[in-house]
Amino acid sequence: MPLQIEQPSFVHPNAKLGKNVKIGRFVHIGPNVTIEDEVEVYPNVYIDGHTIIKSGCKIYPFSSIGAGCQDLKYKGEKTFVVIGRNTTIRECVTINVATGEGNSTIVGNNCLIMAYSHIAHNCVIGDNVIMANGSTLAGHVRIYDFAVIGGLTAIHQFTRIGKYVIIGGCSKVVQDIPPFMMADGHPAKVYSLNNVGLRRHNFSLEERKRLKVVFKILFRSGLNTKNALKKIEESFKEDFAEIKEILDFIRSSERGIAK
Repeated sequence: MPLQIEQPSFVHPNAKLGKNVKIGRFVHIGPNVTIEDEVEVYPNVYIDGHTIIKSGCKIYPFSSIGAGCQDLKYKGEKTFVVIGRNTTIRECVTINVATGEGNSTIVGNNCLIMAYSHIAHNCVIGDNVIMANGSTLAGHVRIYDFAVIGGLTAIHQFTRIGKYVIIGGCSKVVQDIPPFMMADGHPAKVYSLNNVGLRRHNFSLEERKRLKVVFKILFRSGLNTKNALKKIEESFKEDFAEIKEILDFIRSSERGIAK
């Protein structure tokens, strides 16, 4: 199927559009935009900046992608937005370019970004992430693969959300949430292991049992983080990948973890 552009729309002649791209009415696509194959852009979408949208994405009405970021340090330097393959961006989502020459705001593959969500400058979103309606990321937030962010949740700048984490709706997240955990609250606290999510993603019973032990040491033993990490290492002499994931995540935390 050839390129389809419904009128009236503005597609800059320097924009690069792949095969089987569909552009709805009243769409604006700027000169430095690249849209790969099989992408569908619904009516009333704004795409500008140095933005790359990879194949198979769907972008719903009134979304804004690649506009100048809301960081006061941003002076129009060349920065980027990259949207991964097969990602769905629902109505009224805003995704801003990064700040700092050459930097990028990145959304991974197979993500679902629901209506009214905001992804600020320099955020990095992994693969298979779900952001529910109205979830908001400040600048430099990092969300790892398979995380789920509840609706109307706000995440503080430079905060990290680990793999397979689920965060309850209307939460205020101001510290890092370690992988495989469930968090909720204002401010958010870790309440349990994300058992349902882990089962759905085929974690074995033995893996979930080990992670439950880690959860109890971290969040129920009364130990401070340093001593809890030491006890976890003493409890598991073998090199289990899921435990190493947690240990490495916590040790690299700059904001500390939500307890």
